[in-house]
Amino acid sequence: MSDRYDRAVTIYSPDGHLLQVEYAQEAVRRGSTAVGLRTNDCIVVGVEKRSSNPLFDERSMRKISMLDNHVVMTFAGLTADARVLISRAQAEAQSYRLNFERPVTVEYITRFIAQMKQNYTQSNGRRPFGLSCLMGGFDGDGKPHLYQTEPSGIYYEWTGSSTGRAGTTAREYMEKHAGDTVDSMDEQTAVKHVVRTLMSGTEQSEPQLDVAVLRFNQPLRMVERQALDDHIRAIRGEIEAEVKTRLVPNKL
Repeated sequence: MSDRYDRAVTIYSPDGHLLQVEYAQEAVRRGSTAVGLRTNDCIVVGVEKRSSNPLFDERSMRKISMLDNHVVMTFAGLTADARVLISRAQAEAQSYRLNFERPVTVEYITRFIAQMKQNYTQSNGRRPFGLSCLMGGFDGDGKPHLYQTEPSGIYYEWTGSSTGRAGTTAREYMEKHAGDTVDSMDEQTAVKHVVRTLMSGTEQSEPQLDVAVLRFNQPLRMVERQALDDHIRAIRGEIEAEVKTRLVPNKL
């Protein structure tokens, strides 16, 4: 039945769904997991990297990009679609600077990306962007923000969020372990939470992750591989200890 209504993005199914948009959301659910966390003084974003050929040059494809000096973005979904969105968002951020002589706000650039996505859900001859984006950054007053946009064009502001193939599992972990203390976290604790959140949804024995930290009036800093490996070892030790604790019966 659905094949009668999914040939064009502008046609609703009888139950009120835009099937092309739902297909785009499925592309997101099959993408690598991405996580963002906002504390009082920094933004931490991380993304899972799929296992790749050892001959592959990782510099040719990065999933953490700067939209402006103070706004970072990561995503889950189709990398080619992300490249187009990032390019247009960067151009819009520079245009905003030229027109208003001040940096773009995080909400403005998020709304710009969300509007682009929404336009592609009601135009013939187009298909929706198959990606979900996490944007984090600082406004001029130094206040951090973290937003998420979906293929439908909707956007939300979060303290911490995740998207991609393990997005639901990762978000549940964040709600359980970081929900009440995220505002007071220091940078190292926030990085550790992002790493463990990504590990909670990966099946790789040796997870490959990219994690970056953005602070007010400072350039984006990628967390070094050695530091990530240290976090991964520490987290594995904590997980093993938790498992042993659950297995030991309570003594009366």
